[in-house]
Amino acid sequence: MSLRVPVKPELLQWALRRSGRTQESMADKFKKLEDWLAGRLQPTLKQLENFARATYTPIGYFFLPEPPEETLPIPDFRTLPEARNQPPSVNMLETIYISLQRQAWYRDYARLQGEPPIDFVGSATLEEEPSDVAARMRKRLSFDIETRMQMRTWTEALRDFIRLTENAGVLVMVSGIVGSNTHRPLDVSEFRGFALADEFAPLVFINGKDSKAAQMFTLAHELAHLWLGISGVSDSEARAVPDERTERWCNAVAAELLAPLEEVRRALTDGEPLPDTVQRLARQFKVSSLVILRRLFDAGWINRDELEVAWQEELKRLEQVARRGTGGGDFYNTLGAHVGKRFAQAVVVSALEGQTPFTEAFRLLGVRKSHTFYEEARRLGVLE
Repeated sequence: MSLRVPVKPELLQWALRRSGRTQESMADKFKKLEDWLAGRLQPTLKQLENFARATYTPIGYFFLPEPPEETLPIPDFRTLPEARNQPPSVNMLETIYISLQRQAWYRDYARLQGEPPIDFVGSATLEEEPSDVAARMRKRLSFDIETRMQMRTWTEALRDFIRLTENAGVLVMVSGIVGSNTHRPLDVSEFRGFALADEFAPLVFINGKDSKAAQMFTLAHELAHLWLGISGVSDSEARAVPDERTERWCNAVAAELLAPLEEVRRALTDGEPLPDTVQRLARQFKVSSLVILRRLFDAGWINRDELEVAWQEELKRLEQVARRGTGGGDFYNTLGAHVGKRFAQAVVVSALEGQTPFTEAFRLLGVRKSHTFYEEARRLGVLE
């Protein structure tokens, strides 16, 4: 008979909450789970190991006297109550830790390659006007209005925004899952993105589960964090005016970066229906319709009530468009997007030159097979 492991029920309950799982969803896999949680029965070591894997919990945690209090390793700038009032999920925590590991590797790589520090990290302050900082950012990134107007769609503009950001020295990672585990989706209601400020390896992570319209604003918002030199996790959206000073400032910079207020005002036409104005300016500035709605509010073209109504209507329209869209592949499904093209190229080159062991390169990129590694190397242009 297998020996039972004395585990406190509150530790099992904590592991369930931390993983986002419920007793009901795990009942089929663990037939005695109800008895474990009630303290009527203890699991065997094998059962506990399986439960630990299913809840993404290090097995050593189950031998603690009480559940540990886990905190975010970076400042928490989230403002929505549903996010701030809940402990961080294991999915968000692991995503941040994976990004920190990748950043640490790239920092060492950049120094070894003799790359100079990124001059704009920490170059701005909260006392500066958001419009002034946004103007510097547009110039530094070469992300201007005229260039965007020449693009066919705002999706193309978003892709180019990411490219220009990486060219400026920022690691940009877009993913909707934890690492390479497709069974562990990230929750948009918990966070939209985060920034990891560093003079050699500044990093922006964007929650790929968010709508493409929202991702544009998230990238701009997190870039504002880098210009301040302040790391942090965020859940801001274009319409928000947070109470927290840093988030309010970053939102203002992001909005001004994507659609300068004076340019928006000059483009307005009296008597034009609001939906027509929104779609026309979204095409003109190559940003999401949601960002345009926020800019119309900032310009005094619509009031707060009109913004709220139009915002909800536009969200419904975008959801319908998303449901109709199929096929053609997705830019964000590539490894180069998940870990960032700049990062992926560095890891691949370092491994091929013998500076980084292949086992470590596989871990950093989240791949398991040599075939996948070499396929990505060819896609990135490192190999022919």
